[in-house]
Amino acid sequence: MNEPATLLHLATPGEWRAYLSAGAIAPPSPADVGFVHLSTHEQVVLPADRLFRDRRDLLLLAVDTAAIEAAGVEIRWEPGVPGDPASMRFPHAYGPVPTSAVLAVQTFRPRRDGGFDAPPAPPDRADHAARLQAFADSMPRRVATTEVPVTGGVAVLQADVPWSHACNQLLVDDMTAAQDIRAEADRVLGGAGRRHRCATLRGPDPGPVARELGRSGWWVQHEVVMTRPLGDGSHPDGPLDDGPVAGPATLAEVRQVWTEAWRTDLPADDPQRLRLPDRYPVDDQGVDVRYLASRDAHGAVVAAAACAIDGATAVLDAVETAPAHRRKGYGDALLRGAAVVAEAAGCDLLALDALADDWPRHWYARRGFTVIDETWAAGRQG
Repeated sequence: MNEPATLLHLATPGEWRAYLSAGAIAPPSPADVGFVHLSTHEQVVLPADRLFRDRRDLLLLAVDTAAIEAAGVEIRWEPGVPGDPASMRFPHAYGPVPTSAVLAVQTFRPRRDGGFDAPPAPPDRADHAARLQAFADSMPRRVATTEVPVTGGVAVLQADVPWSHACNQLLVDDMTAAQDIRAEADRVLGGAGRRHRCATLRGPDPGPVARELGRSGWWVQHEVVMTRPLGDGSHPDGPLDDGPVAGPATLAEVRQVWTEAWRTDLPADDPQRLRLPDRYPVDDQGVDVRYLASRDAHGAVVAAAACAIDGATAVLDAVETAPAHRRKGYGDALLRGAAVVAEAAGCDLLALDALADDWPRHWYARRGFTVIDETWAAGRQG
């Protein structure tokens, strides 16, 4: 038979994070039956209904078939368990599946009655936009402590970082009316004691709804999604020994660069400003977050970034250089360092978001990043 380009594996957020740490998908089943369970997108409802009925934190790991085979792992198409259609054959991977074979991580939620519907076909390796849409949609839900259905989508709440817009927001479709978004934000975010209102708008044309929210006093953020392929032997802005370098760091080491750059409308010692970087340990519960730092001649951290490794996809965030050290190559060092970290993890794609109408977008473009999509968000404080 012709093998699909992408197969699926069911996992919880905790299992996926453990796989990332181990570098491979090797759940208990190989010790018991000798293989890793996989499914096509048409088949996956059978094991989901049988093993995870009413489970509301499932993820679908979209796994590249060619990458499994390139790792020397055999895929056999074999019968399922008694009760499955007699003619159906499931793909079984006879060996650990490298996490670098996972192209996208998608949420998979049951119906109200606890059963599952077949998901859309998963993205293949070349579909960078769909891979990154899956990341953006699933990350807040992977680390949420609570999900609440809302008109047009879902709201996520995170009890450990209630001030974080990224972790406490609405994820809604662009056909949702602005007045419904405002009402649902008040109901769910306000009802949970959140001091902010925030929504990410999803769909082919979110701009009009975002602008309507802006006319009612919400801030509006329009960003572009930019990507750069990896694994071609080159790195952003030239060779690794060209100028400053960036290396691994801890959150404690990069915290000052970030807190000095963010929310400058608040006093430097404002608790809300000081705790902004604490979102990243929460993100690390659902994805492998790496901190990067560039240092001056005295060893002081003068530029910082966070790089999330999510299977074959790396997402760069919070790229900041201290004002006194800009235009000295430290930002370029962060991009090169992120490429090195991502390639070492087996990623083939490095991505980031940039404001659509600000200069960093063009700075990234000169360093090989290309716009492939856009995002819209809106919100207000208080």
